Amino acid sequence: MPYNEANLFAKKIPDDLKITLEAAYEKSAELREYLDSSAEARHIFSQAKTLEGMIRQTGKHACGIIIGDQPLSNIVPVMIQEGALTTQFPKTPDEELGLLKADFLGLKTLDVIFGAEQNILRARPGETFDIEKIPLDDPATYRLLNSGITTGVFQLESEGMQNLCRRIGLSAFEEIIALIALYRPGPMQFIDQYIEGKKDASKVQIPHPLLKDLVSETYGVIVYQEQVMMAARIIEGYTLGEADILRRAMGKKKPEVMAKQKAVFVERAKKFNNIESGEAERIFAILEKFAQYGFNKSHSAAYAMLSYRTAYLKANYPVEFMAAVLSSELGNLDKVATFIEECEAINVKVLGPDINISREAFTPIPDKNWLPPDRGEIFGESAGSIRFGLAAVKGIGDSASQKIVEERDKNGAFKDILDFAKRVAPNKRVMESLILSGAFDSFGVDRAVLMASADAVLAHAIDLRKDSEIGQQNLFDLLGGTAESPDSAASILAQNVPPMPLADKLFAEKEYLRFYVSGHPMSDYAGLDDALDYEPDADLIKRISKDRFRLCGVISNFTKKLSKKDNKPWAYFTLSSRSGKSWQINFFPSAYEKCKDSLADGLCVCVVGEIRCEKDGEVRYNGESVASMKTAAVDSIKRCDWLIDADLHPERFVKMLSNYVYNDAEGGNVEHRIYLKVSDDDCLEVAESANMRSSFNAQAFRRLKGEAGVIKFAARAFPIPEPERRQFGKWKK
Repeated sequence: MPYNEANLFAKKIPDDLKITLEAAYEKSAELREYLDSSAEARHIFSQAKTLEGMIRQTGKHACGIIIGDQPLSNIVPVMIQEGALTTQFPKTPDEELGLLKADFLGLKTLDVIFGAEQNILRARPGETFDIEKIPLDDPATYRLLNSGITTGVFQLESEGMQNLCRRIGLSAFEEIIALIALYRPGPMQFIDQYIEGKKDASKVQIPHPLLKDLVSETYGVIVYQEQVMMAARIIEGYTLGEADILRRAMGKKKPEVMAKQKAVFVERAKKFNNIESGEAERIFAILEKFAQYGFNKSHSAAYAMLSYRTAYLKANYPVEFMAAVLSSELGNLDKVATFIEECEAINVKVLGPDINISREAFTPIPDKNWLPPDRGEIFGESAGSIRFGLAAVKGIGDSASQKIVEERDKNGAFKDILDFAKRVAPNKRVMESLILSGAFDSFGVDRAVLMASADAVLAHAIDLRKDSEIGQQNLFDLLGGTAESPDSAASILAQNVPPMPLADKLFAEKEYLRFYVSGHPMSDYAGLDDALDYEPDADLIKRISKDRFRLCGVISNFTKKLSKKDNKPWAYFTLSSRSGKSWQINFFPSAYEKCKDSLADGLCVCVVGEIRCEKDGEVRYNGESVASMKTAAVDSIKRCDWLIDADLHPERFVKMLSNYVYNDAEGGNVEHRIYLKVSDDDCLEVAESANMRSSFNAQAFRRLKGEAGVIKFAARAFPIPEPERRQFGKWKK
C-alpha cells in the first residue's frame, strides 16, 4: 500500500489513548466504510488484529534501575542487553514480585545550568551567583514564559508548550508544575478547564466541599496522583498505603479490582464523613477519571524547577545561558543552527572565534549594565554577544584549545600571530584553521596575508624558542625591541598580498565553523529570495505525492555520482538558505547534463524542480533547472516595492533609485514602485515610479536597501514556470 494511502488509512483510527482495533471499528463509521470498500484494507486490518498486543521487541529502559534485597537472579530471570544486565520481565511483574523500580535521569539540562552558572561567575568577576538561591517569583522570568520565548527552556520548548504558556499566563511556580503535568496525552483534555478556572474563579468546579482546599491550587482540576490519594484520605480516612493502592487500581482500570475498591470507598465514605452512597459514587467516578491520567507531582515539580531555572537564566543572563546551551550541542549541527537562530532572535549576536577572548566552549561577552526591562520587549536592547569556542573550530579539538586557553590565562593575551606561534607551538593544521575561521582577525591583518605567511611564522617561532631555550638574545632585545624586531610579526609577514575576498572568507567559515559569521553569501539577495522561495507544506506533499518547488540558497557539499543503471553522471548537494534552513537537492542525469556548468560549491543559486513524497514517506527534492541568483533576480522578480519614510528626505531615495535604474542596473524588466508613509495607517504611491524598470546590481542594490529612509522592502516574483513534458514524441509546455 502506498504511503499516502496508508497514512489516510491510519487517520481513520480514532485518536483515543490505548484504543484497540476492535473498539476503533465499533466507534468509527469512516473506518468501517473504508474497510467495506477495500479488500486490501480488510486484509491489512485482519493481519493487524492478529499482531495487536504481541510483544514487538525487547527493550531497555533509559534510566530504570531495579533494586532488590538479594541478588536479582534469585527472583527474576535476567539477561545482557547492550552490555547491561537487565531483567527479562517488564516493570509490572518486577514490582509485583516485590522489587523496587527507580528512575535515575541523566539530563543534559543539568550540564547547561552548571555551564551557565560558571559562565556568569567567569564573565562577572566579583559577583556572586548561586542557582540554588534564585527567587521563585522573578517578574522577568514570568514575562519570558508568558511571551513564549522558551527555546532552550527545559520542557517548554515545543510550539505547543509556547502557545500554552501564552494562554495560561503563568504567575506562580505551582502553575509551571501543573503545566508540565497537564501537557501530555490524556490530561490535555483538562487544560481548557484549568485555564478557565484560573481566569474566572466563579467557573472553578469543586468535586466536593471537603476537597476545596485540595483542588484550589489547580483550579478545580485533579492534576496529580497525590491529589487522588489525599482525596481518598479526606473523604474515607484511608491510610497513605491504602490510598496508594486505590490510586494504582484506578490507573490500571481492572474491572474486578475497581468494583471491589468502589464498594469499600462507598462504605467508608458513609462511615467516615456520613456521605450517602450516591454522592460517594459520584466522587469515586470523578477521582477515577482523573486518576487514569494523573501525573506524579514530585516528578513534575522536579521538572518544573529545571524549567524555571533555565527560564530564569535566559531572562536574566541570556548571553551566559545561550553560550551554555550552544556548548552543550557542539556535536549536533542542526541544534546549534537552531540555537544560533534563537540568539539572533533575542538580540544576542554570535561572533566568530577570537584568539584572545574565546575559551574552549562558546564564550559569553555580556553587557554588564544590561537588565531585563520592566515593560516592553524583553530583549529589545542587546544583552551582549557570544564568541565561538576554540574547540568548535574544525581542526582544533579539545587538546589544542585547552593548551591555548591555559597559556593565555597564565601569561596574558597574545600580541600577534608570531607571539602566539612562539608560545603555543601549534602545528600547521591548527594555525590554518585559526586563520581561516577568523580567530586572528583582531590583530588587524588580513586573512590572506596570514595564510601566505603561515609557514614563515611557524619556522621563525621555532627559531625564537630555540634561542630562548639557550638564553641567546639578539641586538633588538638588548635595545629594548622595536615594532620591526625579529620578535614581532610585522618583520616576517608576506607583502603585497591582495585581501581575501568576502566570498572566500565566507566559504572558509562554512568549512571551519559550519556557519557563516562575517555575513552570508545570500545577503545581497535578502528580500528577493523570500519572494522567489516556494516550498509546499509537508502534510500537503504527503497527500498529493508531488508538487513544484523553487528555492534560493548557497550550494555546499556538492557530490558527483554515476548512476547504477547506465553509468551516467548525476549530482546532489546541500542548498542552504539565508535563514539557516537547508535541503538536499538531487540533479539526476538529464537535468544534471543541462545544468552541470552552473553547479559548484559556494555558488548562490535559485533551483526549480519537483518535490516528491516516496512510498516510504521520504520527501525528495529533484532539481530540474538552476539559475544564478543574479539571473533569477532579473528573470523571475516581477516587482520591487519600497516603503519610504516621508519625513526622512524621500527625494534622496528617489534620486538614488533613479540612478540605480538608469545607470547601475539598466536594461532589465524588474518594476519598481515607491510608497511614502505619511501616517501610521496611510501611504501614498509616487506616480513616476511606475515607469522605473531595471536589471540587478548587487552592490548598488545593497546601498539602496541600506538608505536611512527605507522602512520596508518587498519583492514579488513571477509564478514558477511549468516544466517541459514529452508528449507524443515531442516536447511541449
